[in-house]
Amino acid sequence: MFEGKVAVITGGAHGIGKCVAEEFEKRGAHVCVIDKTPGGYFTGDLAEEDTLRRFADQVIRDYGRVDFLIHNAPPLMKGIDSCSYEEFNYALRVGVTAPFYLTKLFLPYFAPGAAIVNLSSSRDRMSQPQTESYTAAKGGIAALTHGLAVSLRGKVRVNSISPGWIDTEGQVYTGPDADQQPVGRVGTPLDIANMVLFLCSDKAGFITGENICIDGGMTRQMIYHGDFGWTLSE
Repeated sequence: MFEGKVAVITGGAHGIGKCVAEEFEKRGAHVCVIDKTPGGYFTGDLAEEDTLRRFADQVIRDYGRVDFLIHNAPPLMKGIDSCSYEEFNYALRVGVTAPFYLTKLFLPYFAPGAAIVNLSSSRDRMSQPQTESYTAAKGGIAALTHGLAVSLRGKVRVNSISPGWIDTEGQVYTGPDADQQPVGRVGTPLDIANMVLFLCSDKAGFITGENICIDGGMTRQMIYHGDFGWTLSE
């Protein structure tokens, strides 16, 4: 299904992005990763317009088309107490502007049956204190998803995934960390990569504009003081 296809992945040197890249490669795809970490297909900062242009130019020179575009690069996470004006805008440039503009640059080169998958977060609908820059960027890319899905109708399917707690260090969690998840465990990068590949496949041909939350059920779990041992402490 993916043999010989061209998969472009932002933030693909670590964590979820790296797992997605490896899964595409296992299936015979040509993978073009951009990341700030040196050593991959392209090294650069997604917040810079010139970087986006040079990266897109290289992909098109090398392959001439794009089959799958995965916007995965994580934005900066800082809160209202410490996040500066420039830092907040940097988070938005990485998390929202870069996905929009890279999509625009590749627009003439999407192959028939192409798909875009945006990585949002369950933080697009819930928050911890002092995470505003990240939360705003993730909310933005979730909304950008249905905007692009409508604009690119008939040309590219566009969907997003909102991961919950995904461990990218290979740690095994037990006790409360695992038990608080309705599925009884913390997520892994492969949980997300599997959905990315599904959304890029022909099996998802009737799905566009959707945001799929993969969080072990955490955002569906109602919490009240005193229920099932939960207590509120100030």
